[in-house]
Amino acid sequence: MFKEVELTYQRIQKIANHTPVMTSTTLNKKVNAECYIKCENFQKTGSFKFRGALNSLSLLSPENKKRGVITHSSGNHAQALALAAKLIGVKAVIVMPKNAPKVKVKATKGYGAEIIFCGNKPGDREKAVDLLIEQYSYKLIHPSNDLEIIYGQGTAAYELIREVGDQDFVFAPCGGGGLLSGTSIASKGLCPNVKVIGVEPKNADDAYRSFRDGKIYPSLNPNTIADGLRTSLGTNTFKIIRKQVDKIITVTEQEIVNAMKFYWTRMKLIVEPSGAVSLAGVLSNKINLTSKKVGIIISGGNVDLTDFFNKIIEELNHE
Repeated sequence: MFKEVELTYQRIQKIANHTPVMTSTTLNKKVNAECYIKCENFQKTGSFKFRGALNSLSLLSPENKKRGVITHSSGNHAQALALAAKLIGVKAVIVMPKNAPKVKVKATKGYGAEIIFCGNKPGDREKAVDLLIEQYSYKLIHPSNDLEIIYGQGTAAYELIREVGDQDFVFAPCGGGGLLSGTSIASKGLCPNVKVIGVEPKNADDAYRSFRDGKIYPSLNPNTIADGLRTSLGTNTFKIIRKQVDKIITVTEQEIVNAMKFYWTRMKLIVEPSGAVSLAGVLSNKINLTSKKVGIIISGGNVDLTDFFNKIIEELNHE
């Protein structure tokens, strides 16, 4: 599988951004470790998802390119697939729940995809996708469970370790598991002794429980600000995570907010809640990181700042 990540990197490197790795003296002092932060918030479309989407569409057969592709996503995968499809010249249809963040819906439309809205209940997305595939024969590009997606997501950790050297730990968020499973393949392929840690919201701990008990638990209406991590593990991601990941830990909503606040105020990085979950895990002190080299994956930075700027304008108008 590691060879597939290497081949994927060669395939996508000229189009996908080689995102920066940043450090923070303050963070290093907080956890008494040497931390390296992989900033996928600077990836095209604002998240790591572009890597997997680009890889998947690059491998489409001529017939599937002609028919078009479809997926279901609350936002980041939607945007990534929309842009990748635009660059490759393929029609993209995105099924999004009605409660998807407006900023992500707007961006997905802006990249030229056709959006079909569905209900917010578990299973609504899949039902809508299945009906459209039956009607139009679109090719499904799953947000996390396809191997081509997983290999693409693994290229973020691949770049990180190739740039800064072996790590003792690598922390990555976990929702559907595409990023975490890809990170585990790439990390252990480059440095076999690394420990890969998945981090998940305590309010959406299906992956934690699945990892602990050895069977997939579905994600049922999780109440977390980390909207990108509300999805369940798939068969492929679960299999890889069970084999390659060392531990999954959970963090509270307050810990996620605190991690976001650290990125925004101390590092001047716009990071979305899902993207800050890995740092929340590092700051939780659940794992002893003393004197270790620690890789931290920021998964994305797509935050709706409309209310923030409207408040500034409102205050200006009252002066």
